[in-house]
Amino acid sequence: MGRTLSNDALQYIAVFEDVTGAPATDCVIDEEAGRLVFVVATGEMGTAIGPGGRTVQRLEDRLDKDVDLVEDADTPEAFVANALSPAAVYNVTISENETTIAYVEVAQEDVGVAIGAEGRNIETARLLAERHFDVDDVQLT
Repeated sequence: MGRTLSNDALQYIAVFEDVTGAPATDCVIDEEAGRLVFVVATGEMGTAIGPGGRTVQRLEDRLDKDVDLVEDADTPEAFVANALSPAAVYNVTISENETTIAYVEVAQEDVGVAIGAEGRNIETARLLAERHFDVDDVQLT
């Protein structure tokens, strides 16, 4: 369960921390979508977003990219739920057999939000869950 960050990701994290004052533990660069996904330390989302979203807006302006934030968590269940936010996640169950799969129960009206445009949200959740908790797959139920 290790992750190696590219020089670009490390530079984005440095800018993120400088602009927001919140610590970030990971950065996913999604060139295709023109966005960056930062994993923010537990309890620091308010600092990262700022009043009325102004801090994250300043960050987006400075980086000229869309920015998504995921709050870190101590358990894979909580982390997967955070990664799929703002979708309403009712329950996350981790199944460990030959592979580790997170089964996620999402409100029916939020399935599209959890999947995201062209599947980007669920793919990002899968990538982050694997990087942070060795979860091989995330599936909506």
